Amino acid sequence: MSLTELLLLAATGLAAGVINAVAGGGTFFVFPVMVAFGMPTLDANATSAVGLIPGSFATGAAYWRETRDRLREMVPYALLGIAGGLIGGWLLVALGDKGFRPLVPWLLAVATITFAFSNQIRPLAERFAKGSSGGGMTVVGYLFGAVVAVYGGFFGAGQGIMWLAALALLHTGDFHRANAIKNIACVLAQLVAVILLIANDLVHWPQALVVAVASIIGGYYGVAIARRVPDAAIRAVVVGVGAVLTVVFFLRG
Repeated sequence: MSLTELLLLAATGLAAGVINAVAGGGTFFVFPVMVAFGMPTLDANATSAVGLIPGSFATGAAYWRETRDRLREMVPYALLGIAGGLIGGWLLVALGDKGFRPLVPWLLAVATITFAFSNQIRPLAERFAKGSSGGGMTVVGYLFGAVVAVYGGFFGAGQGIMWLAALALLHTGDFHRANAIKNIACVLAQLVAVILLIANDLVHWPQALVVAVASIIGGYYGVAIARRVPDAAIRAVVVGVGAVLTVVFFLRG
């Protein structure tokens, strides 16, 4: 790993930690840098996931006061996250780099669109839930949550917003409660997938460690930024970066 690569990974890892704490989408910053330095797309996805997950734990620690009173009610969502992460990670390994590479631009496009319409997705899900029967909507909510958990283990960018929509369908109450549940489900889906990726020797450890240290710092202090900076500004940056990357990866083929 060259000094240039190290510095770029540290900078993007720090930015990704902050972005994940504020709005999500840190994958947009780390993943393309790894690919640009010649890492296969599957390895880059695995390495960025391993590098960014410590930052997610740091963010969770900073949000502990919002989550500690809700641990029991999070159990079904935690189990959903674990099961989905296991399936998503297995699919990723089974596809291999040749199977994963053509999906990258489409995954980036889905994540970018999710971020672009994030302010509309949860309210739309809430309105849909209010106009539907409770029992049927619970099934739909859990099924959608299962799909999101699988996606979280497979790629992950934008899964937080998707989880908030699923939780709106399940009538989980106020935003802070839903956000606490979302944080746990996302981290567990990523953690289970990461274990599979490590077991299959897809992680480039020097790069992952650089990103991990930087994302921990960014993830912890990003919470303070999240409470001061309008998330609309951060989301605009994420959508802009995501749109550029989507075009670049489509052009690359």
